[in-house]
Amino acid sequence: MRATADAPGAPPLVAAAARFAAESRDPAADWDRAGRIPADVCRRLARTGLLAADLPARYGGAGLAPVELGEAAAHLGGVCSALRGLLTVQSMVAAALLRWGTREQRAHWLPRLAAGTLTAGFAATEDGAGSALAEVRTDIEESADGTELTVTGRKKWVTFGQLADVLLVLGRSGDKPTAVLVETDRPGVRREPVDGQLGMRAAGVAHLTLDAVRVPADHRIAPPGAGLSHVAATALDHGRFTVAWGCVGMAEACVADAAAHAAARVQGGVPLSRHQAIGALLARIAVDAAAARELAVRAARARGDGPGRGVTETIMAKYAAAAAAAAAGRDAVQVLGAAGCEPDSRVGRHYRDAKVMEIIEGAQQVSELHIAAHLVRRFGPRA
Repeated sequence: MRATADAPGAPPLVAAAARFAAESRDPAADWDRAGRIPADVCRRLARTGLLAADLPARYGGAGLAPVELGEAAAHLGGVCSALRGLLTVQSMVAAALLRWGTREQRAHWLPRLAAGTLTAGFAATEDGAGSALAEVRTDIEESADGTELTVTGRKKWVTFGQLADVLLVLGRSGDKPTAVLVETDRPGVRREPVDGQLGMRAAGVAHLTLDAVRVPADHRIAPPGAGLSHVAATALDHGRFTVAWGCVGMAEACVADAAAHAAARVQGGVPLSRHQAIGALLARIAVDAAAARELAVRAARARGDGPGRGVTETIMAKYAAAAAAAAAGRDAVQVLGAAGCEPDSRVGRHYRDAKVMEIIEGAQQVSELHIAAHLVRRFGPRA
């Protein structure tokens, strides 16, 4: 189980995440109901230094190690997936810029992302291009003199798209996947807020239309052709990692809430926890949560070996943690009964959010294909 805010030896930013999570536990239900996190809460989270905290210090980050970043995501995810989502999307864009941006791009954008003076969005998904991002049709056209890019397309399900100041947009230049940064105050950017979705209701999700939006050519990240395989892949890999840890936090929170209720609620003259079916259910979700945590730690250790490492371990961790959170949410609601179905129920929110986590940053079925392919390469016949 994750450390508490006052645990001896907890890294300062992990302890800060724990404190922020504890302060957010009660108001998170209000944010979910309102469909947004208040702007002042987002600013306070930025001031903790948790946004893009794994960036090097020269760019304003704290150089947080993968396991520490994971623990911070688990603390936030354990109370509010939208809070964890803000950490996720900010660090996704920062990670892509850190690895593939030019020296000038890193110096210009990364300190502002780390400080939270800019809120980032990752605009990849389109109609017909969800898990299959190779099918994106957003057009990125270079001007005749090579000084400008014109971006035209419609992006869907952009986390914090309602608030984002800058978008990392995946599109195409001719037949080559291309990634470009687009500030949302430029003419031609239109936002359509998404409300009442199944989960992540406070995450400021939006659909965005980019109608011939013009940006300087130096807003392109990496050469044409590298937009998906390099830039977007780095962002998605980083996103999966923090989503995995956020799901660990959700699963552990649901286990704790279900166990506390089962110990206190009396049915038939004995605590609910002493009923065999309830005891078995609690055991299953506790073991699943613990297993997901171990896979997340293993992914963190692999990622510590350097850029581009631990991709398969991260996919496995995200797959297991999303499944564990979904099962823990479902079964915790069952244990709590009517209390788990109340509008302000934390396990109810986690139940809804966990279903979304089984889809974003790589659906479970897509993860299965990757894991299977990895096994075949590892154990199949040698050429």
